[in-house]
Amino acid sequence: VPGRALAVGAHPDDVELYAGATLASWTASGCEVHILVCTDGSKGSWDVDEDPSRLVATRRDEQGAAIERLGATGEVAFLDRVDGELDADRATAHEVAAWIRRIRPDVLLGHDPWRRWRLHPDHRAAGFLVTDGVVAARDPHFLTDSGLAHHRPAELLLFDTEEPNHAEPVDEVAAAAKVAALLAHRSQHLSTMGIGADADGSQAGAFRAGILAELAEVGQRFDVPLAEGYRRIESL
Repeated sequence: VPGRALAVGAHPDDVELYAGATLASWTASGCEVHILVCTDGSKGSWDVDEDPSRLVATRRDEQGAAIERLGATGEVAFLDRVDGELDADRATAHEVAAWIRRIRPDVLLGHDPWRRWRLHPDHRAAGFLVTDGVVAARDPHFLTDSGLAHHRPAELLLFDTEEPNHAEPVDEVAAAAKVAALLAHRSQHLSTMGIGADADGSQAGAFRAGILAELAEVGQRFDVPLAEGYRRIESL
């Protein structure tokens, strides 16, 4: 279990969706978990009448509540790029690098930018911002005017990957924390979780069952009961 971790997601809820059980498990073992969200989540609604500015505020609040449900007490930071318009440019990669230097994580987590046939551009961009950012964070001749000492994490874990070579085993408590954290994103219930009015709770129950099934499927591949899978890169 790392002493400190930084997870970088494209949108509010991405970190919980892909690494929530891992972070809950680590937090329970004393890890200091920090979150960096790249975009403002302003397009994360199917309601054509939704006010984007109100949605931004809602999703920021939901992200804070979700991280609390994981048990994390570290910083929750936002780059506030417009949802759907995230670019993996040098300036933004250097912003990510600056956060890596500030937080100084033992483990860095982010989207796998090399996943094939990925539709959402923000997920691709966020992944490259992490891989490019860690290079700028580790090498002393980048960000020379920042006043931040260079930092090399011990490893990088890329989530939502097609080719996992590492699994983080989790227990049922961590799995429940992941589900609870995702359910904190109420604005996303219909669009990403299939939960509507749900008077009898059956839709939320089906969502929970789906998350547990995914954790069990990864666990089976790695001979443990429940797990989240990653592409692990140690030579940083």
